[in-house]
Amino acid sequence: MKVGVLALQGDIREHLRALEECGVDPISVRRTTEIESIDALILPGGESTTIAHLAQVFDVFDLIAERISAGMPVYGSCAGMILLADRIIDAAKEQKTFGGLDITVRRNAFGRQVDSFESDLVVAGITPAPMRAVFIRAPWVEEVGAGVQVLASVKGSDGTSHPVAVRQNGILATSFHPELTGDNRIHRYFIEQVCAGSPAFK
Repeated sequence: MKVGVLALQGDIREHLRALEECGVDPISVRRTTEIESIDALILPGGESTTIAHLAQVFDVFDLIAERISAGMPVYGSCAGMILLADRIIDAAKEQKTFGGLDITVRRNAFGRQVDSFESDLVVAGITPAPMRAVFIRAPWVEEVGAGVQVLASVKGSDGTSHPVAVRQNGILATSFHPELTGDNRIHRYFIEQVCAGSPAFK
């Protein structure tokens, strides 16, 4: 299985390292031929509008959207969650997403950079032991479609519990950054459960 990390902007090296520690030999991808060659993709944390813009500059935006729509397994962390969402609240002007994940996300839902925080989360399907989750200008999920499984939630400033880890078939997304903690359980889950369960690998 060939796993790529979209190398346009964001936590690229951290995701590459996490995958290597899971026994995967990942590649950085940004060009058409590279994206056509992979079996699964990771969209890193960073700035969602910048990543989307650069994907258009490199002329790979439509290709990535098409491959996701066709069933390529994909995992997005933070900005990656926004890029996978079908709907965005507080979107930047003319902001585009690859889509594929039947959720509505709210950008910067937990606040600005100074409001970044860490929390211990139990993520369904990983292990019963909590994992440390790092939230940096993170989105949260406002609504999920019928086919979306909520794996973890966090209480927001509005006092309501909001999903921060979700899965829909071959698409996995988290509001937080597991690539920054050294805890590779999310990446391992993506490889061993999400990718392995995809029709593309059956």
